[in-house]
Amino acid sequence: MLLMSGSLCYGKCSHYLVPKKCLKAREHFSAVKTQLASLKTKFPADQYYRFHEHWRFVLQRLVFLAAFVVYLETETLVTREAVTEILGIEADRERGFHLDIEDYLSGILTLASELSRLAVNSVTAGDYSRPLRISTFINELDSGFRLLNLKNDSLRKRYDGLKYDVKKIEEVVYDLSIRGLSKEAASDAGGEK
Repeated sequence: MLLMSGSLCYGKCSHYLVPKKCLKAREHFSAVKTQLASLKTKFPADQYYRFHEHWRFVLQRLVFLAAFVVYLETETLVTREAVTEILGIEADRERGFHLDIEDYLSGILTLASELSRLAVNSVTAGDYSRPLRISTFINELDSGFRLLNLKNDSLRKRYDGLKYDVKKIEEVVYDLSIRGLSKEAASDAGGEK
């Protein structure tokens, strides 16, 4: 049984399709690099924050997409520096057009929301080990965000949404354990990842 979310296939065949989809997504990032390189030339480097609101949401979304691709490939969290490399922009504020730390964190929080959906879709498609791995990843991500002293702004509100994502994934993992499927997933995980 297969479940399509966007253009990704979640299910028993996903370990075959996901690498191809990730390669295709990485090809699209070259076009993004070109567009961002063009954007960098449209304003003075020292006026980044004057125009930041024009591209803030787009950068957050691109961080999410880069983070999702890296997660699907390696099941690890992408670093800010890796995202800047993927997008062809700077990590350092002094160098002009850069990836603001808040934009990076917002994109990562969007990743958490998508992974909670992936956990549910994976179970529906018969992949019982993925939600367990997602749960571990999201709990580590939540622990990292709890260390931050977030102001009462949009990033704080987005972080508050992470609590619901953690709860949703915990419910999936709990349902798997109640039905005895987490044991089956643990034995299957030894053979494939």
